[in-house]
Amino acid sequence: MNRFTPADWTAALAVSLLWGGNVVAVKAATLSLPPFLLTGMRFALVALVLAPLFRPRLDQLRGILGLSVVLGIGHFGLLFAAINGMDAASAGIAIQLATPFSAVIAWLAYREALGWARGVGMTVAFAGVVVLAGEPHLDSPVPLVIMSASALSWAISNVMIKRIGPVDPLAINGWVALFSFPMLLAISFAFETDHWNRIQTTTAAGWAGLAYTTIGSTLIAYTLWYKLVARHSLNRIVPFTLLGPAVGLLGGVLLLDEPLTWHKLLGGALTVAGVAVIQLWPGRTTT
Repeated sequence: MNRFTPADWTAALAVSLLWGGNVVAVKAATLSLPPFLLTGMRFALVALVLAPLFRPRLDQLRGILGLSVVLGIGHFGLLFAAINGMDAASAGIAIQLATPFSAVIAWLAYREALGWARGVGMTVAFAGVVVLAGEPHLDSPVPLVIMSASALSWAISNVMIKRIGPVDPLAINGWVALFSFPMLLAISFAFETDHWNRIQTTTAAGWAGLAYTTIGSTLIAYTLWYKLVARHSLNRIVPFTLLGPAVGLLGGVLLLDEPLTWHKLLGGALTVAGVAVIQLWPGRTTT
């Protein structure tokens, strides 16, 4: 097992901070830009940088095209739409549902046993989101439903990635972005309005949010993450992602002046505790 060096610690913490702060950046951007337009712009920039640098095999393109629908639209498009309808602190907590959904999908697809401890973790995580649904500043449960669909799409996309076969992860990012952004822009022009005026009146915070989610959360964070994955087991690096909800909560409260309520504190604590059990409890595969 490779030693966890100071550089690894720095990279792991940087990824946690970048991913945790992403909900704050997206929320700031959606105050100016419609969510599907924002997602399409993000993917267009990612494709511009990554797609020319990496080439998946021709037989993998069909799988990547399907992934662009589930991951690009189903996860990221719905994620940005959900964040648009709720505050960043709540979004950073609710997106953690991706972990219990992933456990269920792994059970269905790979017959990975859940066990009683993971079952309890899933129950606690979902209970945390139920508490969050009572947040008095959440005008409608619709954003939480959309966020749940986004988390489920993320879980399904992990199975799809495995079935694509060996491929550079940055190639997947680049080519999913290349296939996704035209579809996202088409959805935006079909269901969102006033695009040109919204672009012209976008604030500096809106453009900074777009730059953050493109450069920081995608290009930098994923590059660091894949290097860590190559050097260490997931059990050593995944726990760092549990810092994400705290970063999103603090960022929303301190940078966006969002209210700090007991619903967020209790819901966040329950969700993170449940996710921690699911991620850290050893699983096994049945035969």
